[in-house]
Amino acid sequence: MMLAITLILMLLLMVMNIPVAYAMIAACAFYFIFNDSFANEILIQRMMSGIESFPLLAIVFFVTAGILMNYTGITERMLRFAQVLTGHMTGGLAKVNVLLSVLMGGLSGSNIADAAMQSKVLVPEMTKRNYPPAFSTALTAATSLITPIIPPGIALIMYGYIGNVSIGRLFMAGIVPGLLLSVIFLILVHFLAKKRGFEVEKKPAAKPKEILFASKDAILAILLPIIIIGGIRFGVFSPTEAGAVAVIYALLLGFLIYRQMTGRDLYVALKESVNLTATIMVIIAAGTAFGWILTLEQVPQFLTEWVTGFISSPAMFLFIVMIFLIAVGTLIEGNVLLIILTPILMPMVLSFGIDPVQFGLFFILCLSVGTITPPVGTIMFTTAAITKVKIEDFIKEVWPFWLALIVAILLVAYIPALSLWLPSIL
Repeated sequence: MMLAITLILMLLLMVMNIPVAYAMIAACAFYFIFNDSFANEILIQRMMSGIESFPLLAIVFFVTAGILMNYTGITERMLRFAQVLTGHMTGGLAKVNVLLSVLMGGLSGSNIADAAMQSKVLVPEMTKRNYPPAFSTALTAATSLITPIIPPGIALIMYGYIGNVSIGRLFMAGIVPGLLLSVIFLILVHFLAKKRGFEVEKKPAAKPKEILFASKDAILAILLPIIIIGGIRFGVFSPTEAGAVAVIYALLLGFLIYRQMTGRDLYVALKESVNLTATIMVIIAAGTAFGWILTLEQVPQFLTEWVTGFISSPAMFLFIVMIFLIAVGTLIEGNVLLIILTPILMPMVLSFGIDPVQFGLFFILCLSVGTITPPVGTIMFTTAAITKVKIEDFIKEVWPFWLALIVAILLVAYIPALSLWLPSIL
């Protein structure tokens, strides 16, 4: 009965437009205050236990490194490199948008940061080349969803920490699905550009000398994901220590090599990092307390028995979970769901013999659909606010990208080798 009231209270607060993290904290406070079995201070203890973790330092470091990268001149170099590779093709600038998300995803780890950056940098350029602003915005929002599964995605770190799954293996597992999603987007963009007449005129391809010059300019940035994966693979440093290496690397590029970062840039970047990290940590703290209540009430065990009672195959389980995650992802922010649902779903995943690494990529991709879908759609609102596009126009343009994401989700769900091949050989 107490659990039911707690859940109802949380939902009511969310309906009243209270931020989800604070709605969870208030509901947890009600549970502990009116439950005689616990001291009132147990809520604070549970919340603090959720964020007092060495692996979570990786989030702090990678968030900081990603934001620092935006002040080092790396974004402009990556953009020039992407333009040289795909700018001459049909729908060239739209394909640059996809490729830039892949390149920047290996640096920022944050889909919101990636979406905001490209909305400011690329969408105005696409508008000048007669792309409809709503299409450009929808494309930018969709391609930013490559970021969470390309190492060092913040979502991979959160899932690994909460689900007790190797973050190093998750980093390696995300490379192939991330590249697969980018290829799907490139194919989709090509056909959309051809159908709607976006940059269909023939242009000369870049000469080898131009490609060499552009790659030389961007190579130091491109090396960072390789350093991170290689360092983790060969035991030079842990995923958390890799985050610290990424911060130092960004500072070296900004101050000593590219020399585009100033003391004021550093101050602004650190301020942004603190704000974003604090938001993430509040969500993790609230989710940890709420997850502890669910575990205390044996909700995961009950749901595992109930689900395994009428679902007989892993394939059916994954399909039902996909529908469920996409549905709830439209109502609740993805990071919150990641924290709440991981401890609930993990016993079921293990009972069906599904690899937790594969499920992690599948899980994150399912939740990403909600970020570009009303009514919550954090990335949808972020990009539309920056580009001043109406939400109804955004929705008209984004549906092909929804379908592309569904295709990627189904491939990851039913072809385990896509996510498990690389970790197995490394």
